Amino acid sequence: MTDLAIPDRSITIERGDLADPRTLRLLADHLADMHAESPPESVHALDVSGLAAPNVTFWVIAAGDDLLGCVALKELDPGHGELKSMRTDAAARGLGLGARLLEHVLDEARRRGYSRMSLETGPQDFFRPARRLYAKYGFTECGPFADYGPDPLSVFMTMELAAVPGAPR
Repeated sequence: MTDLAIPDRSITIERGDLADPRTLRLLADHLADMHAESPPESVHALDVSGLAAPNVTFWVIAAGDDLLGCVALKELDPGHGELKSMRTDAAARGLGLGARLLEHVLDEARRRGYSRMSLETGPQDFFRPARRLYAKYGFTECGPFADYGPDPLSVFMTMELAAVPGAPR
């Protein structure tokens, strides 16, 4: 990774290439962290095949040739999206990239006309910064949604979205 004093204008968010070795490394790191923190039955992170599903859109955040993070949006139904695979590379944490990724997904969800966004994360200390970020943007804890069931190692969060005027429903 290059110098992390990245000029804001050099940061891009674009659709991710799931065959790119840099993406695969980022996703492997993500899955390794999830499995280090939770038993297999409590890991709900998507692998590459899950991210390639037709109802999932995947983006990366980059500075030049360096991939610094990723995020995905899974459509649960026409009005409800799920945040998936939110990851900032360990070397790029603390630069506000997670907030940029989250804002990107929320903007896209509003553009699509979703009325609700939800997510699943962990209760462990490792996930505390993510939970704080989600709460800052308006997510609140809720019960299991979609195909999730109760799990003491899952924290479920949701938020209502205001529609973007003129956006298709």
